[in-house]
Amino acid sequence: MGEDSTSRPKKPTIYDVAEEAGVAPSTVSRTFARPGRVGADTAARVRRAARTLGYRTQPLEFGATSRTSMVALVIADVTNPFHFGIIRGAEEAAADGDYTMVLADSQESATRERALIDRVRPSVEGIVLASPRMSDSAIRMVAKQMPTTVLNRAVPDVPSVVTDVLGGVRRAVRHLSSQGHRTITYLAGPEASWTDGMRWRALLEVAPDYDVKVRRHGPFAPTVKGGMRAATLLAKYPPTAVLAFNDSVAIGVLRELQTRGLRVPEDVSVVGFDDIFSADLVSPGLTTVAAPLRWLGNTAMKNLLALIHGAQSQRGEPARAPTKLVVRGSTAAVGQQVATRCD
Repeated sequence: MGEDSTSRPKKPTIYDVAEEAGVAPSTVSRTFARPGRVGADTAARVRRAARTLGYRTQPLEFGATSRTSMVALVIADVTNPFHFGIIRGAEEAAADGDYTMVLADSQESATRERALIDRVRPSVEGIVLASPRMSDSAIRMVAKQMPTTVLNRAVPDVPSVVTDVLGGVRRAVRHLSSQGHRTITYLAGPEASWTDGMRWRALLEVAPDYDVKVRRHGPFAPTVKGGMRAATLLAKYPPTAVLAFNDSVAIGVLRELQTRGLRVPEDVSVVGFDDIFSADLVSPGLTTVAAPLRWLGNTAMKNLLALIHGAQSQRGEPARAPTKLVVRGSTAAVGQQVATRCD
């Protein structure tokens, strides 16, 4: 009878070595992959810990034939300001690990996304998928072929980094409810967006707690033009409060409503998501659920580098970034205008 797999000793991971040596997992990675970037004493301690635990690096998993010192970041739309902080954070983590990052834009297309992955796979050691549009099964297939992490989406069996969607939606609803808004209109984003589905689900869950009714319109393109299109549909019978899929949509709504003679926030309060760089440049400034975009990109890339250097994939809950509500001039009590502030 064959040996029961459950009785086999667990292979030590990069995290085990880091704990034994008293260093960060990234230091263990650099010790084996980029020894010149680690001090001699630290490197000796790491190698000693690895020998004690019986740790072996696995740089050639997933069928790679050589080290390229390159990784890829695939994003849904390079023109979307949401991705600017993510790109910077991911690039910083890659550079810190002595990797060059290749950036690819899927243009909101699952088909193009898969083609890009197939094209870059021979040249890179791993890939970060940011807001991917492919199905979960397609993403899991990619993860079986090469080290992969997912950003802004939770995919079972694939290391993922997401934001606290439920907490962010709750803060937005609580804020609008406290100002007397009894109905919130949600302007949906792309149908293939995991985040859009999660935000709508969270809104349905949270609204009854604050005696608020919700409505949904869309989908709309996650752009300023998409928001302007949404506003044209709302202008005849405008709601008192709008929660938009993202800041770009919210800014488009704000601009189009003003063009049509409606005042923000006196007639309509508008809330976005993400706190992109232009959220405080529009007039009035946009109230938004802020996410640590740079941290998201940095964490997803660090997790990828750990996988490349032998860390075992974590199959549990995704890493979750906190959110906060930044209150600016685009929201007010029903029929009133309030001063800009931050919560």
